Formats: sequence, structure tokens, C-alpha cells
Amino acid sequence: MAQTILNQTIIMLILIMVGVLCAKLRLISSNTNKELSQFVLQVVNPVVIFMSYQKDYEARLVKNLLLTFAFSVLAFAVMIAVAYLFIRKKEDRHTEVERFSAIYSNCAFMGIPLMSALFGDEGVFYLTAFITVFNLVIWTHGVITISGEKDMKQVVKVFYSPTIIAIVLGIISFFLRGMIKEVPEIVSNILSVPESALNFIKEINTPMAMIVSGVTISATNVPKLLKNVRVYFICLVKLLIIPLALALVMSPFGIDEKVRMTVIVAVASPPAAMCTLFCLKYNKNSVYASEIFAAGTILSVLTLPIVVNFTEKLTNLLH
Repeated sequence: MAQTILNQTIIMLILIMVGVLCAKLRLISSNTNKELSQFVLQVVNPVVIFMSYQKDYEARLVKNLLLTFAFSVLAFAVMIAVAYLFIRKKEDRHTEVERFSAIYSNCAFMGIPLMSALFGDEGVFYLTAFITVFNLVIWTHGVITISGEKDMKQVVKVFYSPTIIAIVLGIISFFLRGMIKEVPEIVSNILSVPESALNFIKEINTPMAMIVSGVTISATNVPKLLKNVRVYFICLVKLLIIPLALALVMSPFGIDEKVRMTVIVAVASPPAAMCTLFCLKYNKNSVYASEIFAAGTILSVLTLPIVVNFTEKLTNLLH
């Protein structure tokens, strides 16, 4: 499994470098990149999530989905506790940016391709549970962390987001498949046409997400980034300390390996690009957020296989 993650992260790094090259050659501007990012988040990711539910109903899948929800909540409790423990508030630091970056990951951009490579649609199916919890927490605790203010209007908007809508529609279609045992051939043929179209959209998720990440990274000051020791510390907390702590908490539980690894990989994914967007909105240090995002995305190629390998060995040892 660790080898699969390593191979996938190398592929994703190559795609990120394509994005960097496109930016340097001015084939993709920063404004275009923002639009592409919105297209991935608002269209492609929801399609991938919806399609992950297009499978035959199984009680095992429902049980594991509910378990993933429960352990996703546990994961955020662990992430918040560890982040606040290691990242102390000081006047000369941008503590809100550092804590946000350490807690919230690119679980959709990076998580979906990784889960797809590891477990196929079933992996993405479980990941939707984590993404749901992620959206609820980031628009409550996340917004308060960055802005310092409670914004309940943003919380309400979460339930109207394309991602949540895709999850709800996906769940409905999943249970309908369980209730409707036989479908007339003509209906099945009609339904296969839009499904094939959505599959085409689904396939562009990984390359587009990574190219967008590459263009974003190209805007950072690399020489300055390499000299900032604090960035490496935040990445250490985000990419190794937090996921390894969560692995220690989760490994004793006798749950499906796919559930455990879905949550661990989602947590171990690099810092969320949304930190930069929130910083721009609430007038925080967006440059620093971009530096952490860039460093974390690159370093995750090395750390993700380490985390997966550690989790596998620890689970085998305890069971």
C-alpha cells in the first residue's frame, strides 16, 4: 500500500511540475488558475463524489461509511488538540495561519486521487464522509480561527455547496439502487448515457487538481521559502506529527483497513489551499499561507508513504 501511495504521489508531483511550467511560460495566468480551481471544486470534485456512490447497495458499505463519519470527527478532535499543543500563540507569529494550515488538509484535491488509486470508487465513497465533516468544521472552527469572529451565515452556506449536494444525491441514488432490484433494459440504457458523460468529467480530476496546485506554487518565493525554518516546523506538525498521533489513536480499533487508511491519508494530505483564500478574505498573511501550502504539497510526496507504512505496521502489530 505504501508503494502505491509513493507511485501516486510521484505522478502527482510530475503533474504539479507541469502546472509550474505552465505558469512560468504564462500559459495559465493567476486569474485563469482561480477559475480553474473553482471549476475543480464546484464541478469536477462533486461529480467524482457523486459517481463514487454509483455502486450496488451493500450493508458493509453503509457500516463502513458510518464508521468513517465517526472516525473523521475523532480525527478533527485529535488534529485540533495536537495543533494547539505544538503551535503556541505568540505576538510575532501568524498563529492563526499556522494552526489552520496544520489542521485542515487538501482532502479533496489530494485525497480523492489517492483514494481512487488505493481503493478505487470505494475509497472515494468513504472519503465523502471525511469531506462532509471537513466542510462543517472548516466553515465553523476554521473561519473563527482565521477571522477571530463567528460567522454563522457561512455555516448555513455549507449545506448549499455543490460538494454537500453531490453527497446527498449520491446517498439517495445509492439507497435507491438497493431498493430497486431490477431495472428495465431500456431504462438502464438511457441512464448509462449521462453516467458515461460524468465518467469523462471524473477522469480529469487528478490532472486538473494537480496542475492548479502547481500554478499556485509557482507564485511563491522559493528562495525565501527555503530559508524559513518555521515553515518546515508547521509542515512537520501537519504531515507527520498529527497523522502519526492519529494512527496511534485509531490502530487499536478493529475496523476495516480501508476506513482506517481513508481517514489517515485524508489527514496526512498537505495543507489546504483554502487557507490562502481565507487569508485574502480576512486580511491575514496570505503569502505565508501560500508558502506553507507550497512546502507541504512538495514534502507530502515523502511523508505520505511514511505515514501509510507506519500505520500498516502498527495495525499488523496490534492485530
